[in-house]
Amino acid sequence: MLNLPLTELRSYLRDDDTEDWLLELLVESAKEYLSKGGVSDGENGTARYKLAVLLYCSIYSEHRDSAEKIEKFNVSLESLILQLKTG
Repeated sequence: MLNLPLTELRSYLRDDDTEDWLLELLVESAKEYLSKGGVSDGENGTARYKLAVLLYCSIYSEHRDSAEKIEKFNVSLESLILQLKTG
């Protein structure tokens, strides 16, 4: 089970202003994204899984404009997903 308090997420994002509901939505979206990407629930408690969730939240918190390209961050996230899928 992922243990990610909002205070820890806020610290990672360096953001004290975002509403709790949006942070919670980002975390849930990240978990769904990882699941759809083939990452098993068994990886849920690992540090790499937590980092992938934090990175996903960072990407979508900082880059809310859907037209903006965010390839650099996506490469990092894809690399973590590949590692989580293959063990």
